[in-house]
Amino acid sequence: MAAGKQTFDGKAVASRLPTRPGIYLMKDADDTPLYVGKAKNLRKRVSSYFDARPKGDRIMRMVARIRQIEVSLTRTEGEALLLENEWIKSLMPRYNVLLRDDKSYPLIVFNTDHEFPRIAFHRGAQEKAKTYFGPFPSASSVRESINLIQKLFRIRNCEDSYFAHRNRPCLQYQIRRCTAPCVGLVLRKDYDEQVQDAMLFLRGRNQKVMTRMIARMEQAAADLEFETAAMYRDQINALKQMQAQQFISGRQLDIDFIALHQEMSQACVQMVSVRGGRNLGQRNFFPSQTEGHSGAKVLEAFLGQYYRKRSPPSDIVISETLDDEALLAEVFSEATGHKVRIQSRPRGQRKKMLESAQRNAHQALQMRLAGKANVSAQFESLQNELGLEDVPASVECFDISHTAGNQTVGACVVFDAGGAVKSRYRRYNLKGITPGDDYAAMHQVLTRRYGRIQAEDGMLPDLLIIDGGKGQLNQAMDVLAEFGLNGIPIVGIAKGRSRRAGHEEWITASPARSLRPGPESPASHLVQQIRDEAHRFAITGHRGQRQKAATKSRLENIPGIGAGRRRALLTHFGGLQGVMKAGVEELSSVPGISKNLANQIYRALH
Repeated sequence: MAAGKQTFDGKAVASRLPTRPGIYLMKDADDTPLYVGKAKNLRKRVSSYFDARPKGDRIMRMVARIRQIEVSLTRTEGEALLLENEWIKSLMPRYNVLLRDDKSYPLIVFNTDHEFPRIAFHRGAQEKAKTYFGPFPSASSVRESINLIQKLFRIRNCEDSYFAHRNRPCLQYQIRRCTAPCVGLVLRKDYDEQVQDAMLFLRGRNQKVMTRMIARMEQAAADLEFETAAMYRDQINALKQMQAQQFISGRQLDIDFIALHQEMSQACVQMVSVRGGRNLGQRNFFPSQTEGHSGAKVLEAFLGQYYRKRSPPSDIVISETLDDEALLAEVFSEATGHKVRIQSRPRGQRKKMLESAQRNAHQALQMRLAGKANVSAQFESLQNELGLEDVPASVECFDISHTAGNQTVGACVVFDAGGAVKSRYRRYNLKGITPGDDYAAMHQVLTRRYGRIQAEDGMLPDLLIIDGGKGQLNQAMDVLAEFGLNGIPIVGIAKGRSRRAGHEEWITASPARSLRPGPESPASHLVQQIRDEAHRFAITGHRGQRQKAATKSRLENIPGIGAGRRRALLTHFGGLQGVMKAGVEELSSVPGISKNLANQIYRALH
């Protein structure tokens, strides 16, 4: 349903809406999404935005911009809740609380389709033939868990290709983190028991694991295999010690503790995940656009978006009382197939855990706010050092990385008052330039960057930083002049004679001058951080290109040698070195390789 762009009668639009459950989408005159909400009764909910009751500044600003309302009907309020979070995630409306958490969550995977399964870190799509555990709150908690599994149950974590070509045990066997199935030092039956124990442990069945280990230890002692019995004894002691350190209670529960702290229009949500009674660690989230929202609304939005594609545990303990607590629990229970309870007034040990999470959320938000205040002061110092009319809202920095002119990569990083804006980072693989010509490389990077921005009406920076001296600076000036962007201030950062951090020479284009703010200047700290980030981003891309070039077979560049013939040659001669040592007659003896092609291969390799 819509109205004209100049006038909008919200009451009239709301009066025509049905009284059924559904979601509503509010848009402005430019068709930009403003807000997505759910309702048990669409007419009543949307009408409340346009009645005479007093409203907060945020709601008033939003209502003043509304020029269109779209609705989608659902059968139940629960369906409306699910659809609301899908629309919020895809449309990212201006006035909704947003959880910017686009990464897929980390898991532990066992490749149980292999004779000797390995344990590994995993993100992304799941395969039916493999067994997954999680999700975990962070990548570090996954790695800690894998390390613990290897320590307790000695499961291999090497790649299958590495496993298949071993002829002696690796270091993991020496430090008692693997039983070396690659070289036959453990029977298949015994390794399967190790894997089963590890899976039971990850499912929280720790007492069953302990019982199995005790039975094996007693059986080994009865068979006079005292070394084996001693190994099981050590495993049992390690498991007991770990339980004493990491388990929060005697009951083996799956719980998420979620605590919120709000301050200065900012919010931090800390999640502590417990699986099988074991604390897996914690993670902080900083939802955006929380200004004007109550703590309950922020937490409700967080729960809906966080568990949109994650499986919630049986218990969720939260720091705020929600209006839709029962509805959320019902929706989560239906989605997961098991009962999910949401508890906002815990007692005993749960209350202590939640209070601890709240203290940590408070501390994390304090540090974030302090960091933002520090960054703001640095940007103001940068304005003063360069004599800019305004504090730059956005800064772009460019760097070039190569080795002796090969695999040249250019990088652009973007910073604003909130710090690094990684979604706007760009990396460029440069071609068609003389190896080692940094000026041409910089010219190409800037041309590609600002040509694309102008073509797509993208966001231009308020300040341009070039990692380099006058030569690179001149290239930047030429490119900006080509695109008619002369109004963007440019500064080149030369390393200086001492090449020490903080003692760089700043070279500006307009007016042309040289500055040395020195290591005590807040602006110098900011520029150093931005330049270091550009260097890191560029060199990471360069290393990737260099590794790709190093692992590329020389056979790939020979016409007529496809994947099949390349595989036949490498298999026949045992690798590229064998192919290079072979003569024409030997090469032509490989199936699929004619005499002419053998001559061509020999000439290409010699």
